[in-house]
Amino acid sequence: MKYKIEHRPSFSLLEVELDAGESIQAEAGAMVYMDPTVEIVTKAKGGLLGALKRSILGGESFFVNIFKGPGKVGLAPGYPGDIIGLEVNGKLYAQSGAFIAASEDIDIDVKLGGIKTVIGREGLFLLELRGRGIAFLSSYGGIQKISLRGESLIVDTSHLVAFTEGIDFTIKTIGGLKSTLFGGEGFVFEFRGTGDVYIQTRSLDGFLSWLLPHLPSSR
Repeated sequence: MKYKIEHRPSFSLLEVELDAGESIQAEAGAMVYMDPTVEIVTKAKGGLLGALKRSILGGESFFVNIFKGPGKVGLAPGYPGDIIGLEVNGKLYAQSGAFIAASEDIDIDVKLGGIKTVIGREGLFLLELRGRGIAFLSSYGGIQKISLRGESLIVDTSHLVAFTEGIDFTIKTIGGLKSTLFGGEGFVFEFRGTGDVYIQTRSLDGFLSWLLPHLPSSR
C-alpha cells in the first residue's frame, strides 16, 4: 500500500493507492474521492456489539467502509488539521475521534483507561488499535512526536492524539487549587516510560472557548 499526505498541517488530505487485493478500512464519511475501479463495502466491523462499543464509548462511527483495490482513495477528517501514518506492530492507543483509517488487519477496540481517566477531558475510554499494519490518525492542528526514554512528560488532556506501548500515564493537576481553577490548564496527563507520545498543537476546547463569546446571542 502506497500513500501520501498533502496540504499539511492545516488541511491535510490522505491519498492511498491500493493494488489489486489490497484494502483499507476508514471511518464512515471520511472518503473525499476514489477511482471507479475501487470497490467499497460498508459493515459494522466486530459485529453489532463491537460496533456499538466503538460508537457509544469510543466516539467513532458505527459503520466502517472497506475500500478494495485497485485504485486510489482520498480521505480526510471533518475538521482542519493534520494526518499522520503510524506503523502498528502490537498496540497503539489513541484519543477518541482521532482514527481516520487503517489496514484492514488492524483491530480497533475501546479500552477502559481506568478510573484515572474519569476526570480527563478525553473521557474514560481510549481507542486501542491492535495488530500489524499502518494506522492513520487525524488531529486538530499539527501533530508533534515526543519520544520518551524513561523520562516523564506532562500533556494537557485536550492536546493528546496517541501514545505507544511501553508508556503508562496518570491524570493530575498542576499547581495548586488556584492554578487549576483560574490558570487555564486544569487536568493534565503525566506520561512515563519508553515510547512515543503524539500531541496536537491546537485544542478544540480552546478554540470553542475563544469562539463562543464572539458569536451573536439570540434575543
